[in-house]
Amino acid sequence: MAYVRTVKTASGATAVQIVYSYHRGSREIEHIGSAHDEVELGLLRAVAAQRLHVNQDSLDFGDGRPGAAELPILATRSKHLWDVLTTAWQVLKLDAACGRDEVFQGLVLARIIEPTSKLDAIRVLEEAGVPAPAYRTIKRRLARYATDQWRAGIAAACATHAGLGPATLVLYDVTTLYFETDEGDGFREPGFSKERRLEPQITVGLLTDARGFPLMVHAFEGNKAETRTMLPVVKAFMAAHQLPEVTVVADAGMMSEQNLKDLEDAGLKFVVGARIPEVPYQVAQWQREHPGEQLPDQHIFVQPWIMGPNAEARKRTIFYQYRHDRARRTLHGIDQQVAKAEKAVAGQVAVKRNRFVQLSGGTRTVNRELEAKTRALAGLKGYITNLDAPTAEFVIGAYHQLWQVEKSFRMSKSDLKARPIFHHKKDSIEAHLTIVFAALAVTRWLERVTGWSIKKLIKTLRRYHTIQIQVGDQTVTAADPLPEDALAALTKIRTAAGTH
Repeated sequence: MAYVRTVKTASGATAVQIVYSYHRGSREIEHIGSAHDEVELGLLRAVAAQRLHVNQDSLDFGDGRPGAAELPILATRSKHLWDVLTTAWQVLKLDAACGRDEVFQGLVLARIIEPTSKLDAIRVLEEAGVPAPAYRTIKRRLARYATDQWRAGIAAACATHAGLGPATLVLYDVTTLYFETDEGDGFREPGFSKERRLEPQITVGLLTDARGFPLMVHAFEGNKAETRTMLPVVKAFMAAHQLPEVTVVADAGMMSEQNLKDLEDAGLKFVVGARIPEVPYQVAQWQREHPGEQLPDQHIFVQPWIMGPNAEARKRTIFYQYRHDRARRTLHGIDQQVAKAEKAVAGQVAVKRNRFVQLSGGTRTVNRELEAKTRALAGLKGYITNLDAPTAEFVIGAYHQLWQVEKSFRMSKSDLKARPIFHHKKDSIEAHLTIVFAALAVTRWLERVTGWSIKKLIKTLRRYHTIQIQVGDQTVTAADPLPEDALAALTKIRTAAGTH
């Protein structure tokens, strides 16, 4: 248990403390401060009681003495938290982008504080001490937030902040968001799910800069192939910001040969992961010239690649990089899969999905040819680009930035709870994605500036309140003191905001 107590100090002041009593008689004392008059004493008691009892209408400071009374709390506000969020909102110029729509701002920032339903967002705002709109107002505004024009305004603000240039590097990836329903409707449709779910879903394409800062989001039908989503998003992005050229970075799974041709036909540069079906010629040649030697760690092979006749030739460059650590992890995985395949062939375990189990009629065998091939490729990673005079450092470095867009997707799904979606109307779904998109921008900016995860930042600042209490005929404002690390984070935010 915990309680507030006052004790006299040697100097004659009155110290206010919180006493935490634990099992077996142990206890811990937290010193709040020392008062030299009744106003200071009431203020310190309010701060102490606020730490123990958040969001109470009044605080009982009675300690058994005659005349002890309650001091009413007039207002409670998460000032530090709300100031941080609104600072990021203004730095990104999202206030101007949405026409200073306070309802939209409230929905976005409430989602960052506590991802929940639109209805419950009202509670989140009220607990933060911020005026909340009526639910009917929220419902009425969703149609506005679902429009292409509204999202374009948010995207324009994000693009301006990102500082786009003529050869901007952008990252692209897709994910799926499922719905709590059993039937499709033309937009929400069953399709390939990365989470192997059967519910209707939508496919969401996210475009970010090299740091993972969101630039554009677009929703597609749930049964639309991932490989067919990228070009429309990238072309729309370039048209919106009048960019003559961008370099697209994407995972190998996104890129069919036709996709690469379509990108080139659209005048785009790309860096993508290259599939390696066989040991590349350059690698095989090195192995012949160095029999019995292991490939050097991080050794890079370069293969110029010209496709098509002279008039329509497509010039590309493929880089192959070997890494010891990648080979170790890959070989370990192969060992495990082959061991399971051998048990399955021997009838010791049931046959499950295993690429090394070869079925021919009723006969099961271990595919040793495939095993030898995959072992020979262990440690190799391919990267293909159509950039002019590319360097291995730039191409490989650009590709390895894909974790940034993957992180943004993870944040949108976990920290911002973009899924599951309970909306059933397309307008409401699009509005939901726009809110998550704006929230992701605020979140990524705060994380980059502070070096804190958004989860840690929100959890920390949400604990500290500013309160107004009535002491006699005076209204006094009190605030929980912030720890040093939180103060340092706030300083970084203010400094970054001052440079914009």
